[in-house]
Amino acid sequence: MYNEILKDRTEAGFLLSEKLKKYQDTNSVILAVPRGGVPVGFVISKILHLPLDIVLAKKIGHPSNKEFAIGAVSMDSMIIDEHSDIPKKYIDNEIIRLRQQLDEKYGRYMGDRKPLAIENKNVILVDDGIATGNTLLSCITMLRKKNPSKIIVAVPVLPFDTVPLFEKNADELIYLTASKYFRGVGSFYEKFNQVEDEEVTQMLRLATTTE
Repeated sequence: MYNEILKDRTEAGFLLSEKLKKYQDTNSVILAVPRGGVPVGFVISKILHLPLDIVLAKKIGHPSNKEFAIGAVSMDSMIIDEHSDIPKKYIDNEIIRLRQQLDEKYGRYMGDRKPLAIENKNVILVDDGIATGNTLLSCITMLRKKNPSKIIVAVPVLPFDTVPLFEKNADELIYLTASKYFRGVGSFYEKFNQVEDEEVTQMLRLATTTE
């Protein structure tokens, strides 16, 4: 049994893979959230012999307050809240702008490799922890449009009060620690260095060449 402080993202991936054993060698894919989710997903993909890809999403900010999300966009889908006061032209322009950023980021990490097909597959959505959960919730909503068999959210740590939210929105929630005294994802790791783009690219390349 591990204590509540994880050594690093590698240990987090190892411990999560123990809880995900039933998905080993199955019709499943791992989608990791860059950058911090990739080292966790990389370990899980190795242990469970599953392909690894990334999932990217960006929030669409309100025109007068960019921090206030009015929706989210991925490379091929979107969700928009009903805000009748916001011009359609603004939303359309933001979708184009954000999608361009996401396409560039995907190309940086994955080269010319096409995203994995997820229709009728189990999707294991991985990050190194949940704080507010908004990004992952957006990802779940958008991934649903591609008709996966199941969406499993697998994270090392999350606030206790977000557990019901993810149990409701995902088909399955796998976690190591749900803390009632959440002080940020990094506080649950001994080593929580920033993951660099080069590390992400290398892990994804290794995962591809050894599938």
